[in-house]
Amino acid sequence: MWQPNRAQWAVIWSVAVLLILAWPAANGSSLGVKAINWIADPTGSLPALPPPLAMGLDDDGDAVTAHDEQEHEYYRVYGSSAVTRMRMNLKELSDPFDSTTERQLLTGLGILSALLVWRLNAPRQRPKD
Repeated sequence: MWQPNRAQWAVIWSVAVLLILAWPAANGSSLGVKAINWIADPTGSLPALPPPLAMGLDDDGDAVTAHDEQEHEYYRVYGSSAVTRMRMNLKELSDPFDSTTERQLLTGLGILSALLVWRLNAPRQRPKD
């Protein structure tokens, strides 16, 4: 029965962990992005940038004031320190590609890794003199 050697195990494990962490969910972010979002703000204490004010609310003074206060608080916390700025950026991090593109890239990576593992199994040939 075939047993992977040390180099093959290194490829198999690293690609397996990468695929598990990077594979996008059906709707939502990948496990790796969700972990980064949670690590950046585990208690949910950092403010989020409010969405743009809806068109129908621009005449409502109270809604505009509330939106401006949320926006002011966001930028106040964002400007408070470099570490907080980094945490807020990581909290809002999302997958870099569309989920279908990401799945295609990760499938390609898995296939290329399988070919690499297969190639690492080939016996070394000595050059002929």
